[in-house]
Amino acid sequence: MGRGRRVYAGAAPGIYLVVTDPLMAPLTQTARAYRRTERCALWRLELPYGAELLALQYARTHDPELRERIVAAYAPLIERALLDFASAGAPEEDLRQVGYIGLLTALELFDPSRGTKFRTYANHLIRGEIFHYLRDQRDTIRQPRWLRRLNRQIEAEVARALSEEGRYPGLEELAVRLNIREEGLRELLKTREAVRTVSLDAADDEEQVQFDHRRIRHRAYTSFRLPIEDKIVLYQALERLSLLQRRVVYYLFFGGLTQWEVARRIGISQKHVSRILAQSLVRLRALLSG
Repeated sequence: MGRGRRVYAGAAPGIYLVVTDPLMAPLTQTARAYRRTERCALWRLELPYGAELLALQYARTHDPELRERIVAAYAPLIERALLDFASAGAPEEDLRQVGYIGLLTALELFDPSRGTKFRTYANHLIRGEIFHYLRDQRDTIRQPRWLRRLNRQIEAEVARALSEEGRYPGLEELAVRLNIREEGLRELLKTREAVRTVSLDAADDEEQVQFDHRRIRHRAYTSFRLPIEDKIVLYQALERLSLLQRRVVYYLFFGGLTQWEVARRIGISQKHVSRILAQSLVRLRALLSG
């Protein structure tokens, strides 16, 4: 029997149906009935009274207490979005966590002066975050490597908070977990969205997006670990190396291999590895000091 997937029944909290092999097996008649009931209920979704006013107030004040109330009020939008992506085959809890990041991003980027309701904007970013997550899984969207690394760290910390605390972390808590200042986390969330918007139309040789790396700073010094701002600069410099140079640097400094082992793995001579390493270090030194 294939692996099962839990589907929220919608009748009462904590009630689930098990669907075997989510990619192939159709839902049972009972499950389909529950799904139709839940879909209709969610499309008629009424959010708590005053939720829109809370979002408008948060856009002016960025009050952390308001943020928690808004996330709780708009969380049903995530559940509604999950219904439309149920056939994608991705774990539901993974998509829920990604949807939460979309809601958090919407809250930080929302601009009332554009005339869009927060509900509409949040729904767009929640679904966009899930859609792009699924595309990222299939390697069909281009992102800078440093941003992919940080995306994985953000998603891992959200999952860890859920596991440890049983709840989603707020922006301030997430910043603490990532050892980054709150202002810097906001900049990263903006950059994630900008990269995804630009990458839909960008050519392969185009620069994806610019961001203000000066706003990204660590909160506290940790021994033997590079601050996040230095990691970003290093990641960006490594991306400017050729593929062969990146492989040599990665195997030597991140993989812990010797030059002889690198030579065997790549299929070149050890002397060639030594030359590539020297060229790479000269190039990195120039990029990091420029």
